[in-house]
Amino acid sequence: MANPLYDRLFGIHAGKVTPFLHLPDGQTISHQQFLETSSRIAHVTREIGLKPGDRVAAQIEKSPEALALYAACAQAGLIFLPLNTAYTVDELQYFIENSGASLIVCDGSNAENLAPIATTLGSRIETLNGDGSGSLMDRAREMDTVFATVARQGDDLAAFLYTSGTTGRSKGAMLTQNNLLSNTWTLMEEWRFTASDVLLHALPIFHTHGLFVATNITLAAGGSMIFLPKFDLDQMIAWMPRATTMMGVPTFYTRLLGDARFTHDLAAHMRLFISGSAPLLAETHARFEALTGHRILERYGMTETNMNTSNPYDGERRAGTVGHPLPGIELKITDPQTGTTLPEGEIGQIEVRGPNVFKGYWQMPEKTAEELRADGFFITGDLGKVDRDGYVHIVGRNKDLIISGGFNVYPKEIEQLLDDQPGVLESAVIGVPHPDFGETVLGVIVPAPGAAPDRQAIMDSLRRSLARFKHPRELVIMDELPRNTMGKVQKNILRDQFREMFTSGDVGQT
Repeated sequence: MANPLYDRLFGIHAGKVTPFLHLPDGQTISHQQFLETSSRIAHVTREIGLKPGDRVAAQIEKSPEALALYAACAQAGLIFLPLNTAYTVDELQYFIENSGASLIVCDGSNAENLAPIATTLGSRIETLNGDGSGSLMDRAREMDTVFATVARQGDDLAAFLYTSGTTGRSKGAMLTQNNLLSNTWTLMEEWRFTASDVLLHALPIFHTHGLFVATNITLAAGGSMIFLPKFDLDQMIAWMPRATTMMGVPTFYTRLLGDARFTHDLAAHMRLFISGSAPLLAETHARFEALTGHRILERYGMTETNMNTSNPYDGERRAGTVGHPLPGIELKITDPQTGTTLPEGEIGQIEVRGPNVFKGYWQMPEKTAEELRADGFFITGDLGKVDRDGYVHIVGRNKDLIISGGFNVYPKEIEQLLDDQPGVLESAVIGVPHPDFGETVLGVIVPAPGAAPDRQAIMDSLRRSLARFKHPRELVIMDELPRNTMGKVQKNILRDQFREMFTSGDVGQT
């Protein structure tokens, strides 16, 4: 009896004694040992009464056992819901209640706080700590290492991932087995992953990047991972000589570039560096290539679709772009008001269609209908354009578009100019209220180390390069930009922070 996700990612490694996980303490876990752990956990889920299709909500630190819980859910036909470890109990309550989770797996320190939620729902709580201890593994150690895989079909749900919820309540994206598998096999082939690859894995596994991209590709290829609990610069540098590939967010690369130990020789043997989850500055791209000789491969994906586009493995990896649509995935740029496809080079909303696109939002048929068209195209909420060579450029989020005096202002255009100014490390451009124009432009800049950007000189430079309606009303200097755990700038926080301040005129150095 078939279970595509488990059979094609996990089950194919039965009996394989080569390393799957290399741990920071020097220990290794073979593919077979990993499968035995996941089978034990699957037995626990059955013993406590979970049935295929039930949801398992997990807010746990990254560990081999945490990854085995994902495999166990696949094997037992359960829907896996990984949750950001930064969420508070109030935030968790919404996700757990909305998903109707039958099992909550949490750190032991949080079990007491979540107990009332579990009692209300009639859910079970098990604990799993970052060191692998806790009630879940206490129970699992008593179980058999063989579990009869539950039959599932490709259209059955495999996971929920909740959107970040920066505007309104988070939505639970329903991902099927086929959604995950189609993306996995496409990326494995496009990025040339094989059983010889050793992936340096320092990403969290509550997010599509670290779990459904990095882990699934490694499993499909039969390779191994250096499994670090989190990004640690010393560990990254120490382990890189044993890796062949690395996936990271832009912060990983800027941190590496800022350390004198990261040299051309250290990276010379590496096959591939991949970046995603947030835009990579063109300057970072150029500095990385100048130091190492490697061009970082940037790609574009999201919660609802996993990966949509990628710069080529063979061919030009063009800085400032996210490459071409992946095989089997259609991408078009449309007018946000009419849905009409726009000509090449024009900016509009990005829509995608393919086997990677999710099934819809859990218990939100109206939201699903708003964003997932009847013909299968998903309205991503991102703004972009496709150039004459077919490379996709991300301009920003639809909700970040600034409309000033009836004119559309795309933050990315201004940010690129700001980033090129002397003394500027990075920038963010947002819209703030204006009594006459509705909105006006505010630029936030972060100085480069030891630099003191000249705001007046920067404003003069922008005035020479931009139409008047795009000119920032003010430039604000900040020590750093607010980011989420995946490195994305949280412009909603900046908008909230400066809305009242800007209206009152109390802006400037902050």
